[in-house]
Amino acid sequence: MCRAPGDFVMDHFPANGPQPAGAVKHGLSRLTEDDIYLFREGSHVRLYEKLGAHFYLDNGIAGTLFSVWAPNAQRVSVIGDFNGWNESSHPLAPRWDSSGIWEGFVPGVGQGALYKYCIVSKFNDYRTEKRDPFAFYSEIPPRTASIVWGLDYQWQDGGWMKARERANALKAPIAVYEMHLGSWRRVPQENNRFFSYRETAELLVRYLKDMNFTHVEFLPLMEHPFYGSWGYQTVGYFAPTSRYGPPQDLMFLIDCLHQNGLGVILDWVPSHFPSDGHGLAFFDGTNLFEHADPRQGFHPDWKSFIFNYGRNETRSFLISSALFWLDRYHADMLRVDAVASMLYLDYSRPEGAWIPNQYGGKENIEAIDFIKRLNVEVYKHYPDTQVIAEESTAWPMVSRPVWVGGLGFGLKWNMGWMHDTLLYFSKDPLFRKYHHHQLTFSMMYAFSENFILAFSHDEVVHGKRSMLEKMPGDDWQKFAHLRVLYGYMTGHPGKKLLFMGGEFGQRKEWNHEEALDWALCEVAPHQQLQRWVKELNYFYKTEPALFHNDFSPAGFEWVNCLDWERGVISFLRKGDEGTEPVLVVCNFTPVPRDNYKVGIPMGGFWREVLNSDAQEYGGSGHGNLGGQEAAPVPLQGKYFSLSLVIPPLAVLFFKRSV
Repeated sequence: MCRAPGDFVMDHFPANGPQPAGAVKHGLSRLTEDDIYLFREGSHVRLYEKLGAHFYLDNGIAGTLFSVWAPNAQRVSVIGDFNGWNESSHPLAPRWDSSGIWEGFVPGVGQGALYKYCIVSKFNDYRTEKRDPFAFYSEIPPRTASIVWGLDYQWQDGGWMKARERANALKAPIAVYEMHLGSWRRVPQENNRFFSYRETAELLVRYLKDMNFTHVEFLPLMEHPFYGSWGYQTVGYFAPTSRYGPPQDLMFLIDCLHQNGLGVILDWVPSHFPSDGHGLAFFDGTNLFEHADPRQGFHPDWKSFIFNYGRNETRSFLISSALFWLDRYHADMLRVDAVASMLYLDYSRPEGAWIPNQYGGKENIEAIDFIKRLNVEVYKHYPDTQVIAEESTAWPMVSRPVWVGGLGFGLKWNMGWMHDTLLYFSKDPLFRKYHHHQLTFSMMYAFSENFILAFSHDEVVHGKRSMLEKMPGDDWQKFAHLRVLYGYMTGHPGKKLLFMGGEFGQRKEWNHEEALDWALCEVAPHQQLQRWVKELNYFYKTEPALFHNDFSPAGFEWVNCLDWERGVISFLRKGDEGTEPVLVVCNFTPVPRDNYKVGIPMGGFWREVLNSDAQEYGGSGHGNLGGQEAAPVPLQGKYFSLSLVIPPLAVLFFKRSV
C-alpha cells in the first residue's frame, strides 16, 4: 500500500548529523546566546533541537551532548547503562549565563543508550531520577529510562506534503476516523499483544481507503506511563510511545497514510501532566513546570498537574512540542485536548478552591495568552495544517483568528450538537416530538465557530454504552436509528468524526484492553451498517454542497424544521455558485410517511442518491424508485415541490439531475 523508505540510519552517529565547529572543552554547547534569550522570553519554538540528548563530535571524538533545564538544582549528572547508573561518573555543568541549563558531553555514548538525569535540589537535598523532558525515545513502560536516539528517516510523502493544503482546508471534505492504536487490533495468538506501528500501517491504510475516510485521528501517541489513560497522561512531549515500536516506525505509518492520500491528526495534551516521579512533576525539587499552589497547579478530576503557562520557559517547552510533531512526524493537524480546563481557573472547582485572576475573574489569562501564541506559531510555520480545540463551553471565537480577538484555532469540536443529538436519539420515538428543539437548536449557533461534529471515544466508555446500544428499540430499530443518525450528521454543517467501532455497530463499550470485535463485520446487520458508512463517506467527500460552505449560512437552508409532530426535518445543503444543492430529508420515527410534501427551489428530476432504508443497508426497502420529477406546486416558500415516500427511521438524500 506504500513505498518503503530507505533504511534509516541506525549507526551511532549519522553522517549528516550535527557537527558543530569551534566547540571548546569547557563550553561544549548547541545553545547560542540567542537561544537562551528566546528560551527565557518564552518564544523559542524549537527547543528540541537544542536541549535533550544529541549526537556530538568533540575534536573528532564521537559521543552525546546532554542538556537539561533544572535551575534549582545543586547537582545534576547523567546516569545510564554506559556508566553503571553511577551518579558520580558524569556530572553536568551549569551554564555561565544563569539560564538554569546543565550540560555535559559523554564520549562513546550513541544510539540506543539508556539514560536518566540524577538531580539533587538546592532545597533539603531532595534527590530524584528523571527521564529527559526532551527525549526522542523511551523504554517500554513500566520501565522509565530515556533512550539516546536519532530521528533520521527518508520520507516518501513529498507529493502529499506539497498538496496537503487542499485536504486540510476549511472548504475541504474532512471525515475523520478516530482511533486508539493499542485496541484497534490485537494479536490474540501472541498473548493479545499490540499491533506495532509497522504492522498497523498496511491494514489501516487499506481500511481507511475502503471506508472512504479522509483523515485518521490517533488518541495520544506520546509516551505515557499508564496505558489506561489512553495516552492523555503524557510524559513524553517529544517521544512517541515505545509500546508500538521505535520513532521511525511511527514515521513509517504516517508516511504510508500520506502516500495513500490520508491525513493524520495527533491528539496533543498541553493541559495537564501526570504526577509520576520520573516525569515533569517537581522536576528539580521545585514546581518547575507546574504551579506551586494546588488551587492553580493541580487538577481535581484527573489527579494531575497543570502547567504554569505564565512561566516563559514552560511556554517555549510546549510550543516546541507542538511544532516538533509537525516538523519531524509530518502531522497534518493537532487536536488540543481539554481546552476548557485551560481557559477557566474555576474549572471543576468549588467556590474557594481557585484563585481569581488579577481582575477578579475566572479566566486564566496566562493560559489564554499561551493558546494564542501557540496557534500563531503553528499557522505561521505550517499554514497548510489545522489546530483543533476540544472545547466544551460557550467561550466565544475559539476558531477565529487571534488578530480579530479569537483564540486562533482552525476548528472546534461541537460538543453541544453531540450532547443534544445523542439525548434526542436516546428518547423513545413516541416522545421525541417533545424534544424536537434538540435537533433544531444547533442551527442557532452552527456558524459561530468552525465546527467538527464528533462522536468520539468519550461517548462509548464509562457506562455510556456503545453507539449501537444507545439507540432505543429492538435490534432492527437500533441499526435503523444508527443509520439515520450518521446520515443526519453527514448532512448537517460541519466536518465529521467517528470513533472506531461505531462504523460497524460495535455492541460492547470500547475497552482499551481489547481489540474491536471485528468478527461482527461478517454478520449481516453490522456488515450492512458498515457499507452505509462507507457509501455515506464517499457521497460526502465527492459532493461539494456537503462541505464547501460548512462554516457559512450560505451553505444551509431549512425547508421544514417545524414538523415536530411527525418527527421529520428537511433542509438543503448548498455549495459554491455553480454547484447543485442537495436535499436532505430525515424521519426520526418508525412510521413511514407517504405523499410527504417537500418544497424545492428548482424543477427537474430529483434523483434519490442515498436512502438509508435500502435493503443493502439492512433497511425495509421503502423509497422513491430512484427519484421524482418536481411538480410546479409552490410550497414552503419554494416554487416547486416533491411528494415523497419517507421510510421509517430513515434519511434520504436527493440531487437534481442536470
